[in-house]
Amino acid sequence: MEKYSILIIEDDGDIREGVRILLEGEGYCVREAENGRQGLACMEPGPDLVILDVMMPGISGVKTCEEIRKISNVPVLFLTAKGQESDKLIGLMAGGDDYLVKPFSYAELLARVKALIRRCHVYDRGPDRPEGSGDSETRWAEVSGLRVNTGFNEVYLEGEEVELTEMEYKLLLLMMQNPRKTFSVQNLYESLWEAPFHYTCGNTVMVHIRRLRTKIEEDPQKPEFIKTVWGKGYCFGKIM
Repeated sequence: MEKYSILIIEDDGDIREGVRILLEGEGYCVREAENGRQGLACMEPGPDLVILDVMMPGISGVKTCEEIRKISNVPVLFLTAKGQESDKLIGLMAGGDDYLVKPFSYAELLARVKALIRRCHVYDRGPDRPEGSGDSETRWAEVSGLRVNTGFNEVYLEGEEVELTEMEYKLLLLMMQNPRKTFSVQNLYESLWEAPFHYTCGNTVMVHIRRLRTKIEEDPQKPEFIKTVWGKGYCFGKIM
């Protein structure tokens, strides 16, 4: 069984130790960093998941996530002591995939960790996939200049490669493969995050939709691919 690697970037030593003990007990290989600079230096070799504190001295967690996104699409789980929705949304807009509010239960943390790693490894990671991984069997979904590899995270728009996080990729692929279906926010969250939906989860979905639109839409304010169905949710607007 493959042993997944997790990088914890957290300035609180007690939290770091507790999370490390929990994850190592579940068979994960864990690396630790006490601030953003150390964390960025630990990104090679690439981890399978980053657990990142938002509030840290020096480089904040949000800035650290932005730097991580310049070099990797690894899933990022934010830990935050702040309860305001605006702070959570800032983290998600910086490239985070999910967040937990402190104090959190270890059971909840472990469930999020397993879900993020499981989702990430349903597909190979495009450039990180092993050589000879079956390119001859590659399948593509294509609509109006938007090409999405259905096997791993590789997306092109008008011939130019588009860098998506794993969650953005899975969101796009799900909707693109079901072009006539209207997805409610709850439907998207439970399908992709693989966790029970509660009212605050709606913002998580909306932030990922917003980020995805900025990357694939000519005018994100007037989207042609990911369209809003008012009062119902979202759909892929172009017929395949």
